[in-house]
Amino acid sequence: MVIEVHVYLADVREPTAVKQAVSSGARHLGINVAAGAAFDILVNNAGLALGAPTPFWKQDMSEHIGTMVNTNILGFMGAAHAILNEGGMANAKRGTILNITSTTGLEVPPFPDEAVYHASKACQEAFTNVLRTELVNTNVKVLALRPGVVQGHFHEQRVGGSKSEYEGFMEGIEALVAEDVARAAVWMASTPEKVSIKALDVVPSSQRSLQVFDREWEKRNAS
Repeated sequence: MVIEVHVYLADVREPTAVKQAVSSGARHLGINVAAGAAFDILVNNAGLALGAPTPFWKQDMSEHIGTMVNTNILGFMGAAHAILNEGGMANAKRGTILNITSTTGLEVPPFPDEAVYHASKACQEAFTNVLRTELVNTNVKVLALRPGVVQGHFHEQRVGGSKSEYEGFMEGIEALVAEDVARAAVWMASTPEKVSIKALDVVPSSQRSLQVFDREWEKRNAS
């Protein structure tokens, strides 16, 4: 089985760049939007956390706050807007928009100084729910996948690259890896058209709630 991968670079904070990327993808893949064809799925995964551990009023409005809002909200909405228009979903009245939100969109994060990130993820949840209702009379599904703690770049960036803070936060919990989230996304996206997994939390088993972690998990379950 041969799978082709096409990569288009775009700054998600720039709606025009996102629209151009979607249009280029449709053209190169032979998706004739004008004739009613459309992309099948958008995995909407724009998001980052910056500035921790610094409280909101001490964060820079442009470097930290502006970047998070423009990425997590404007970029997130811009990708959905582009896939519905330039990607043909609205006209075709079919497809799946899978929004990667966060468990932090529903509960106050356990990390220090996350006011802007938390607010942006709550916005993503609200946007997902309302967009789903606005797409009534179509077959477009709008779903939310809410990861818990995942190892990797996101949390490294969240703490400004501090190795000690990153390792301290991850200590003992056996956090998820990217493949765990990907498997959940594939399952949600592969259900029949009549079935919508509207929202799914995928978290480490050691993350008992957003605030409560079992930091003896790795030690207890070591082989």
